[in-house]
Amino acid sequence: MSPDTLFVLGAAVVGLAIGSFLNVVIHRYPRMMEAAWRAQCAELDGKEPPAAALFNLWIPRSHCPSCKKTLAVTDNIPVFSYAILRGRCRYCRAPISGRYPLVETLTAVLSAAVAWKFGFGLAAGFALVFTWLLIALTFIDLDTQFLPFEMTSLLFWLGFVATLLALYPWVSLRESVLGALVGYFSLWSLNALYKLVRGRVGMGDGDFALLAGLGAWMGVAALLPIVLLASAVGAIVGITQNLLARRGVGLEVAIPFGPYLAGAGMIMLLAGPAWSKWIMPL
Repeated sequence: MSPDTLFVLGAAVVGLAIGSFLNVVIHRYPRMMEAAWRAQCAELDGKEPPAAALFNLWIPRSHCPSCKKTLAVTDNIPVFSYAILRGRCRYCRAPISGRYPLVETLTAVLSAAVAWKFGFGLAAGFALVFTWLLIALTFIDLDTQFLPFEMTSLLFWLGFVATLLALYPWVSLRESVLGALVGYFSLWSLNALYKLVRGRVGMGDGDFALLAGLGAWMGVAALLPIVLLASAVGAIVGITQNLLARRGVGLEVAIPFGPYLAGAGMIMLLAGPAWSKWIMPL
């Protein structure tokens, strides 16, 4: 087996483990932020912050949300534990969400794709972190319609560092800086115009920051294809959802834009410099 093949397989295995951790981040991080906001609000109101049990990414240990039983190590093996337990808790037989193996499998597949695209080296390492951040942001936005600034800003700064290290030669520092600035203010301007016309906000600051991060990674020229890809898929999903809502099948709700931006950004990363040859003519 060649070293390149071993690297791809190793990335897939690591991706499974990272996917398991991302499930924790996706579930707990928004709750951690909400608790911090409540404490800050209480402090500003001159009150004592509400007492709360220690809760972070590590404490408490993983447990069944139904029976609260702490899960054994063998119950936390990515994908395999879900398959062996047939999607149910070992102790109370309550169903386990299929989201968990989905995130783990997606992370493994995309990690392997990144390893295959870039080969062993620092470029692949940065691209893997980029991928994992996008997966976490996607599912957090789907759950909460919120994109944590800490994650989008990390994406932003990693893009600049990758550019300074010339890990992706097709993106210069000038293009990276312009990409970040244009990415942020383009969506900000569109949102301001939408608010002026419709009298309500169309998207949040997190979307601006996410596109700025993607611009820092891929340069200003990649922004239009990213937005077009994201908008096309988002429009299809939105139209379908509204049609179903009118027929009483579903509910008409706001659609987060972050997952579509993240998906388009992932496509552009894997396409590399070839994107200009097959996307820009469209």
